[in-house]
Amino acid sequence: FAFEGLGSIYWHMVSKLLLAVQENFERAVAEGADAATVAALAASYEDVRAGLGYCKSPEVYGAFPTDPYSHTPGGHGARQPGMTGQVKEEILTRLGELGLRVDDGRIAIRPVLLRATEWTTTPGTFAYTDVAGRPRSIDLPAGSLAFTFCQVPVVYRRGEELDLVAHLTDGTEVHARAGLLDKDLSTEIFHRTARVETLTVTLPT
Repeated sequence: FAFEGLGSIYWHMVSKLLLAVQENFERAVAEGADAATVAALAASYEDVRAGLGYCKSPEVYGAFPTDPYSHTPGGHGARQPGMTGQVKEEILTRLGELGLRVDDGRIAIRPVLLRATEWTTTPGTFAYTDVAGRPRSIDLPAGSLAFTFCQVPVVYRRGEELDLVAHLTDGTEVHARAGLLDKDLSTEIFHRTARVETLTVTLPT
């Protein structure tokens, strides 16, 4: 018989800490904190991230790192991930790492925790399912990355300055200032209307 906190690592609590550190890091950047403070918060974020179960070996974790065990059996080591709760924070922190935020109903792109290892090193193909449930794909050049938000693909590329472009299904391109999409197009994405086909983001190198 075992209780949470006794011989167990409760991953949901670790992921809550991860989200809290990320929020404070972003606040420090937004408020113009000194470089040492920003760097220390970024390092703390990566340290907490490395402490989560999927970053650990089976020997250290005590089980398969991604298996959603719901309890810690008596007489065993750490086997309490709290994974059902952890997923909620992981969705938020992963979007934060990629730099996608929603500000006052508008999609904003501000990647301040994006790792150098996220970028592709060779050309590839990004496969996804669109809002109509159809399989689609996008060819990606080296030095790019892609993910979906509300089933709309978001493609990052490297360039000279920040540029966010919404590609609409009628062929129109809408450029957003300062990486902030307007409310109307953001709502179209949230509601999965299929009006917005792709978001392309150019990020400064």
